[in-house]
Amino acid sequence: MASKARVAFDANCKDVDRLLEIHGTLGGDKQGRRFQLEVLNKSAIVLVSAIWEAYCEDIVAEAVEHLIAVSQNAAVLPTSIKKIVAKELKEDKNELAIWEVADNGWKNVLQSRLKRMQESRARKLNTPKSEQIRNLFHDVLGIDDITEVWYWPKMSSTQAAAKLDAFISMRGEIAHRGAVERAVSKQTVVDFLNHVQRLVRKTGKSVNRSVKDATGESLFEGDSSDTSETSED
Repeated sequence: MASKARVAFDANCKDVDRLLEIHGTLGGDKQGRRFQLEVLNKSAIVLVSAIWEAYCEDIVAEAVEHLIAVSQNAAVLPTSIKKIVAKELKEDKNELAIWEVADNGWKNVLQSRLKRMQESRARKLNTPKSEQIRNLFHDVLGIDDITEVWYWPKMSSTQAAAKLDAFISMRGEIAHRGAVERAVSKQTVVDFLNHVQRLVRKTGKSVNRSVKDATGESLFEGDSSDTSETSED
């Protein structure tokens, strides 16, 4: 069974598939540029970016909820998370803030941190580039660098991050200016979607491993098929 975040992501991908189907219906499958259909491709690029960002935020929130639900005490939390929270509490001007983690108070602290970060990201309108995603997973789950697991044959983690960033930059140009320097083809959409789907599998597997290492209980149970978050590319 996949994570809730993955289920939502797969459902959202069907909307992208639908845009591609409409493109094929109106323009056919022959090679060549369809000038009047490029708007569908641009819309799909924006949509893929949105569902990638949504997945990252959803899997982080789901992991935090899992940590809170299955952990008997704060001792089992990843050391990196405890260090981050400790640092924040030390910097808090409220001298009694440290007592917020007493007993089961640490659960409320984790929930409050997640909510604050979600609100902050919404206000800042951050784009889901590799740096922002890296910071999100580090600050909330204590994962040092989630992008390190983004690799597969003929694609290093550095290349995967750079490729993601290029697509997200394209999304920014479309969203803010309505145009990009080069044409947005149907194949560009397919490449972006395929890339994000790989990143989702790698990211989900890493989060699941991190949570299981901390609590002994997996966030989700998957099979070995290509559609599972536990699969290797």
